Amino acid sequence: MDYGCAGFHGNREMPLNPSWPEIALRLALTIVAGALIGANREARGHAAGLRTTMLVTLAASVAMIQMNLLLPVSGKTGASFSVMDVMRLPLGILSGMGFIGAGAILRRGELVTGVTTAATLWTATVIGLCFGGGQLALGAIATILATTILWLLKELDRRFIHVQRATLRLSAAAGTDVQALVQEAIPPRYGRMLADLIREDERTVAIYDVKWRDVHGENPPLAEISRLKSQPGVREVAWIATTKRD
Repeated sequence: MDYGCAGFHGNREMPLNPSWPEIALRLALTIVAGALIGANREARGHAAGLRTTMLVTLAASVAMIQMNLLLPVSGKTGASFSVMDVMRLPLGILSGMGFIGAGAILRRGELVTGVTTAATLWTATVIGLCFGGGQLALGAIATILATTILWLLKELDRRFIHVQRATLRLSAAAGTDVQALVQEAIPPRYGRMLADLIREDERTVAIYDVKWRDVHGENPPLAEISRLKSQPGVREVAWIATTKRD
């Protein structure tokens, strides 16, 4: 079967009249690509999971196929005031993806999440455009590279040393020198900066921004926190990780 510009034969021209078997092949490869990429997001519990990624990829592919089917349509007649530019259709799809990607990014203080999810949806959209436009080889290569980045490089990223951040909240009885307790209990490698100190009649609350370099940043110093909790006058100790890599 000859798929024209569909990618594997190296023809650079998009066929004006793609056959239904060719369209079916494009859609099938689109679904496979969306499933491979979306499986990573689903396995890690992200909001944009398997179904979201597959739908985004499918929508881009269908839009590109529709554009392909409209290529033979005459763009402008002598009596018309406007011209039909079918190439604006995939451009509109990419612009619309900007809104979806922006909705996946969340920021709370210095904690930013969803950037990788937004980039994944953007990549899935472009892959869908490749398959929908008949560039099957390019779409297949992009799918392999995207899944490699999401699955394999995630494990490699965990081995890198990153700057980690957390919030330490200490509540103690009024009159307790909370700053001295924190300085004694938390090792110097955890850079501490006092963010807030609240003195009340019955208690004193100290909030610290903690910053350090580590591979496993979301693991709190349990031994030090336990020792801090056992100090006289201490009522509550909370360690909240504010660094999260998606």
